[in-house]
Amino acid sequence: MTAKYRLLALDMDGTLLNDEQLITPETVKWIHRAVDAGIHVCLSTGRSFDSAYPYAEQLGLKTPMVTVNGSEVWRAPYELYRRSLMDPQLVKQMHAIAVESGIWYWAYAVDGVYNKESWDGNIDGREWLKFGYHTEDDEIRHQVLLKLQDMGGLEITNSSPYNLEINPLGVNKASGIKEVCGLLGITVEEVVAVGDSLNDLAVIQQAGLGVAMGNAQDTVKQEADAVTSTNNEDGIAEVIRRFLLLDEVEASQRRP
Repeated sequence: MTAKYRLLALDMDGTLLNDEQLITPETVKWIHRAVDAGIHVCLSTGRSFDSAYPYAEQLGLKTPMVTVNGSEVWRAPYELYRRSLMDPQLVKQMHAIAVESGIWYWAYAVDGVYNKESWDGNIDGREWLKFGYHTEDDEIRHQVLLKLQDMGGLEITNSSPYNLEINPLGVNKASGIKEVCGLLGITVEEVVAVGDSLNDLAVIQQAGLGVAMGNAQDTVKQEADAVTSTNNEDGIAEVIRRFLLLDEVEASQRRP
């Protein structure tokens, strides 16, 4: 095994999962090979724990997880290590922007996800983790972005070109993975981070090796150290073969 990298941090949507929301058998096979070789595999996602964990369970992972874009770090499945909450006053302002703009919105609270159709107005009575907007109207999305930037105190990213995702300032996947590194006793230089969207950008920039998916947004590709195949072409399996298990791949190629 090439011991240079010890942690593989994987975004989920558009990265680990194909467009059918599945982990392909080929990707499962290579993740298992990486784990067998002693590499930690960490899911690092904008999803909630409840939405992400079934995939970790499918892969047999007992390692730490980063969820809600870094607002939660889990020491192990169901064992919360750290949670960063958003000021309810900020949630009120972001909700007002959503209503004024007339676009789809959602927000992650500790007790569940609330959106335009299920919003009940109980902002002060909940603990909030993340707020999001979605619109395919570029001008409206740009105007919302400008208003958010004027508010300050926010970490603004996206998980697709058509949305905006907001966490508390300084809370992102990079901060979450750094905490995971502390839990595992490794450095961020020993991390391979893979993703496709702006919520992956900070960790791709700061990891020892940052890899963009073939389907990644252009900004992510420009900032990454390498680009792999798309999420529909087993891009994660390729990352493991190219950068993590070089010795095993070369040995298998030499076998008669």
